[in-house]
Amino acid sequence: MAGGNMETSSHIRLTSSEIATLWTSYLNNSMSICVLEYFLKTVEDEQIKSAIEDGLQYSKEYNQIITEIFNTEEFPIPQGFTETDVNLKAPRLFTDIFIINFLKSMAKIGLVTYSLSFSIVSREDVRSLYKYCTETTIKLDENSIGVLKKQGLYIRPPYISYPDKVRFVHDKSFLAGFTTHRRPLTAQEITYLFTNIDTNTLGNTLMLGFAQTAESKDVQKFIWKGQRISEKHKKQFSQKLIDEHLPTPGPWDTGVTKSTEAPFSDKLMLYMTSFLNTSGISNYGLAMGASPRHDLGLLYARLVAEIVKFSEDTADLMIEKGWLEEPPQSENRNKLMNN
Repeated sequence: MAGGNMETSSHIRLTSSEIATLWTSYLNNSMSICVLEYFLKTVEDEQIKSAIEDGLQYSKEYNQIITEIFNTEEFPIPQGFTETDVNLKAPRLFTDIFIINFLKSMAKIGLVTYSLSFSIVSREDVRSLYKYCTETTIKLDENSIGVLKKQGLYIRPPYISYPDKVRFVHDKSFLAGFTTHRRPLTAQEITYLFTNIDTNTLGNTLMLGFAQTAESKDVQKFIWKGQRISEKHKKQFSQKLIDEHLPTPGPWDTGVTKSTEAPFSDKLMLYMTSFLNTSGISNYGLAMGASPRHDLGLLYARLVAEIVKFSEDTADLMIEKGWLEEPPQSENRNKLMNN
């Protein structure tokens, strides 16, 4: 076959989708390895410790496979995060209850990310990787939820009554949300409100611990801002359930100890903040699409805009610090022609 970009039967180059997913997965898993290694040093409960060990093993396996693929392609291995970004001698910062809920939340994010990655890649070795990532993340999710149930810590979404028959919507007031006669929340709307309360509870607790231990004052101030945003969002979602006389998920526990010694570098904490921003934008977008009541759509749109602005500010600060690793990009044809 003619042409340098044509595929051959002996070797198929990585597509842009495969480069993007592999590169991002490597960074995310290098961060997870640092976080889980620290949790493994500080956790006390044996069941939770076993779940962390599984999660740590999976993250290391994923990155080993990605490294092998990149080496075969002579593709530079991302720097990501290393032992310099974690202090395994730091005292316990997070409680066991927070740690197992963190693991559950990371498994939930992983399931969405890996299943999407599997659907947009085509090379067999990359598809095989993301199939394995999805299967093992399902195990991690089952394991973490199993531990929470055994210990009486699992918080279920609200129960509602079953419908007595099939119905169709005949009145456009079904979409209204700003009148005193607005309809009750649908099961889908309740689900997304509950889920976003849960994820903001995680973010709120994590930001408290990060702000308490950040070494740089500007990073500390910035993370405090993130904590206030997650707290505000959690309250607004909770109020929607309270208005419908539905239960809201409460905090698991205080989550953060009084330690002020940083277990993670400021670079890792800002990257984790960016990671949660990205997940939050995705969650709110899905919720907006599944919530036809106008007041909910407007709420999600307004809060998405706030997270997008905070996400941009996070990137700006990482660039100022020299911590934002540049992702692979297409060729700059104008620059090449000018040379």
